[in-house]
Amino acid sequence: MLWPMIAIALGFVGIAVLGVLAVRVFVEVRRLARQVGATSERIQRAAEDLERAATPLASRMHEVGRD
Repeated sequence: MLWPMIAIALGFVGIAVLGVLAVRVFVEVRRLARQVGATSERIQRAAEDLERAATPLASRMHEVGRD
């Protein structure tokens, strides 16, 4: 009777450890997703800034090409 109880206890402990690890993974994935979202927004803003900065330069180059 002792061995089955030990096996059940070890099984329960193993499942508990897997549950704790699953929660930690879930928390880290959520944190990573927030960081990816913030970085994506920063890249989008930088691309918009670059486009705004390049527009006057492109129009000047176009004018120089006509001369």
